[in-house]
Amino acid sequence: YVCSTWGNNHFKTFDGDIYQFPGICEYNFVSDCRESYKEFSVHIQRALNSNNHTEIQYILITVKDFTVYLKRKLTVVDGWIVKTPYYSSGLLIESNDIYTKVYAKLGLILIWNQEDALMVELDNKFSNHTCGLCGDYNGVPVYNEFINGITSYNSITYGNLQKISKPNAKCEDPDETQALPSCNEHRDECERLLTSSAFADCQSRLNLEMYIQACMQDKCACTGNEDSFCLCSTISEYSRQCSHAGGRPGEWRTQDFC
Repeated sequence: YVCSTWGNNHFKTFDGDIYQFPGICEYNFVSDCRESYKEFSVHIQRALNSNNHTEIQYILITVKDFTVYLKRKLTVVDGWIVKTPYYSSGLLIESNDIYTKVYAKLGLILIWNQEDALMVELDNKFSNHTCGLCGDYNGVPVYNEFINGITSYNSITYGNLQKISKPNAKCEDPDETQALPSCNEHRDECERLLTSSAFADCQSRLNLEMYIQACMQDKCACTGNEDSFCLCSTISEYSRQCSHAGGRPGEWRTQDFC
């Protein structure tokens, strides 16, 4: 089971909900929440890059007694800068120019494209035991993330609840009353891109509508400043999720697109 985040602040929980949360503090992406002693935790912080797009600035992973801090081109384990591939009891970290991957023997695989997209795969022994932006992994969409007992949360409220409080952190919570625009004028283009023949093997494997909605939000947010990030990040995620689900996406990038 996979939880991911990508592009213009999109998140997909283990249970399959896709939502948008634009926070720029440090957040609990996913942790083991059974006991007071957590077997693992993954925190992330996003920031705006020079092109005004959000990228993951750093990822902080704790596994048993290890602390791993990942930045682009930098891997720090327990306070020491290490070269990759790095191997230590039950932990393997690999990186190349495109991806950083962390494998933890306890049942966690983390893949980061060193920019906007992060994917965490967890062993199902953690089902029903996680918390964070990835949700509770109970197999039921919406419940306990966006509806808890009789309380319902919107995605911004839910995201703000996952903030890691740090005494001197200067970051504002996103406004919970902001409604997302409808973006319907972009539906045709997004649908055309995501149903192209390159993705023929993907439609039966994934919930297409959720990715169309994410693509529409991206187009809205880019307000006419067309650059590859606006469209490519959600299409890339659709392609990655398709491969992960056992599909074989075709070649969809071209010389002049993404």
